[in-house]
Amino acid sequence: MLTTSDERERLLRALALATFIIFFQAYMVAPIIPVLSTSFGTSIQAIGVIVPAYLIPYGVATLVFGLLADRIGIQRLIFASLAMFAVLTALTAGAQSIAQLTLWRTLTGLGASGVVPLAVVLIGSLYPYEQRGRPLGWLFGAMAGGMAFGSTFGAVLEPLLGWRGLFVLVALAAVGVFVVLLLRRSLISSRRKAVPETMGELFLGYRDLIGTPRGQRTYGYVFVNSIFHSGVFTWLGVYFEQRYGLGPVGIGVALLGYGIPGFLFGPLIGRAADRWGRARLLPIGLGLGALGAATLIFNGPLILAIVAVTVLSLGYDMTQPLFGGIVTALGGKRPGQAMGLNVFALFAGFGVGSLLFGEALRLGFGMALGIFVMVQALATALSIGWFSAEVPVNRVNS
Repeated sequence: MLTTSDERERLLRALALATFIIFFQAYMVAPIIPVLSTSFGTSIQAIGVIVPAYLIPYGVATLVFGLLADRIGIQRLIFASLAMFAVLTALTAGAQSIAQLTLWRTLTGLGASGVVPLAVVLIGSLYPYEQRGRPLGWLFGAMAGGMAFGSTFGAVLEPLLGWRGLFVLVALAAVGVFVVLLLRRSLISSRRKAVPETMGELFLGYRDLIGTPRGQRTYGYVFVNSIFHSGVFTWLGVYFEQRYGLGPVGIGVALLGYGIPGFLFGPLIGRAADRWGRARLLPIGLGLGALGAATLIFNGPLILAIVAVTVLSLGYDMTQPLFGGIVTALGGKRPGQAMGLNVFALFAGFGVGSLLFGEALRLGFGMALGIFVMVQALATALSIGWFSAEVPVNRVNS
């Protein structure tokens, strides 16, 4: 007979699988921007709009899902969001123009945005704060794995399946994940009852979340850090094509390191955060991101650029999951809102970052990378003092 702990662990794995699929779909697009540009006969800047067209609506919609989750509960919302993701991803495969492709990407971003933040809320309700590092590491490791395999196999499989086939494949995988989660619906429905407040009071909850110094610096760093990582990552496919002359498969292999550290070591990073505190790890992660991007500025050998991509990914894996852990402690009786605001900041930053870096590219890759690295380096220095209080509870009480 399965114990409650066993059921909790199986639900965690199912949620991680859903998270993996959603991030695979989000990150498989950037490396095939050159292919889409050729397919639709337009510039890479024009086709690059489909990245923020998905990410920004995704971020905005999480605010609504966060409100609704605290109002009517999680179960119906998480299943509805996953179903919309599957259907709209399939419809994207039929796009006949850039306008249609952009429209379906926008609607998919709006529909899919409930799954991941609500999964994190569930983890917050299933595990006490001092034990959340490992399960959150699983979820964020699944995000990292989706990034790694999406960016790699999106490029590798496109010559075999075509870009339309990629979207169909992801849609079918999402249907499979939907079935897996249905088998765990009883445990989902037992968590997080609706909050008996008016919608007006719930909207004021967002004000409360960013009304404290801890909330301001956490959400602010989520936003700035995501601008940095998305800005650099979105254009890495173009970077490797222009600087090293790589084709789709070569780009996929070059990007394989992005997400691998989090996929392999996400739970370990989470355990380290629980043991030693986020105050130690956050500045290291921010600094590693800046180091990885700075290495890409120089015209070094291809292997060095590939290693730099892996270091860049490690910087992400040592920051955003840790910020997510802090957010789960900020929510109080409004966990859906707290995580919805976190994902809003994350994906809004993703969208803004891809746009800003695309504009900076008019100055050349070296200058664009240099600007982003300087901002990230400043954020690293400031984080040492601003997050110094993020230490384990047992250390605070000792």
